[in-house]
Amino acid sequence: MSKTLWQLCFLVSFGIISGGATERVRAQDPYQLLRQSGDGFAQVEPGRTFIFPGDHYPHERFKIEWWYLTANLTGSDGQDYGVHWTLFRQAMNAASNPGGWQSNQTWMAHTAISTPSGFEFSQRFARGGIGQAGVATTAQNTFEAWMDDWLWQSDSPTPFPGELTAGTDSQRFKLRLNAADNWILQGTNGFSQKSDLGQASYYYSQPFIDITGTIWVGDESVEVTGQGWLDREWSSQPLADNQDGWDWVSLHLSDGSALMVYQLRHDSGDHYISGSWVSESGDVIQLTAGDVTMTPLSDTRLSIPSAVGDMSQPITKVIPLEWRVRVPKLGVDISVSANRPNSWLATAFPYWEGPVAVEGSHQGEGYLELTGY
Repeated sequence: MSKTLWQLCFLVSFGIISGGATERVRAQDPYQLLRQSGDGFAQVEPGRTFIFPGDHYPHERFKIEWWYLTANLTGSDGQDYGVHWTLFRQAMNAASNPGGWQSNQTWMAHTAISTPSGFEFSQRFARGGIGQAGVATTAQNTFEAWMDDWLWQSDSPTPFPGELTAGTDSQRFKLRLNAADNWILQGTNGFSQKSDLGQASYYYSQPFIDITGTIWVGDESVEVTGQGWLDREWSSQPLADNQDGWDWVSLHLSDGSALMVYQLRHDSGDHYISGSWVSESGDVIQLTAGDVTMTPLSDTRLSIPSAVGDMSQPITKVIPLEWRVRVPKLGVDISVSANRPNSWLATAFPYWEGPVAVEGSHQGEGYLELTGY
């Protein structure tokens, strides 16, 4: 099977495109997958007890989940670099997984690298059950998450300490990741509500990851150091029907704290807002709509591919790449602005994601993600 045909089959199974024997395949809103009913799958409910290291691994009774790393890095050349790497698992149906070639699990992965010479991304797809992709415990009782030769391999059953290796067409990286075995449960003890209609996910993070490693741009290499952020979520319906997408920031601030804020955009304009603040010592304050505001300050016009992989007829999108984030009770009043505006990922689930700078009451850096535009 050709690569193009395999990707087409994968997108059909993911629900991103659809078609029939008597009608041509037509494009659909890819984020509709996240709004579809989770009937038959396990449901996200309050009061769950998280158990580690077990919860670092797949939850196949739920429809979708992801392992999501972002990193702000400084090179030995004094320049800023950024990396994000994501592995997604999707169940095609709610039946038990038969495994092997009959597996009902599918996988998608993204790698993106932001360097002074530009932004580059890559996406990959895999079926479950045949060893091409997954998250599992090895025979040596260590954590592994992989897609082909993109590999996160740890020294223990937890993700840290570990090493992540991945790349794009002309760029690649090898990063050493170190963090405490101290996990931040988002929302209410890990129950992260997404709308007033009941949509929710299980959500935890590690905001303080120390990173060292190497990035290669072509044949040139640069040593890098910096901080990373890992997000873990799983759900069976994370978006409501009236939610277009979300705006999300994760920030490392100059006082040593970490701030995460997101809003899920409702078509009514009454967006659903949540977040958390974590002190350098690990104290956590959960943030709700009454605590925080996230306001776009300006828009940027970007030329992007009109379809996955199609650069022949670019289209223009207007994306808010500068934001004001206020958390009055914490004395936070900051502007968050993109370092490199051309950070659009024309993937099967298209979105903008890239490193940002923080100015205002605090200085800092982090990552911004914008979906559904």
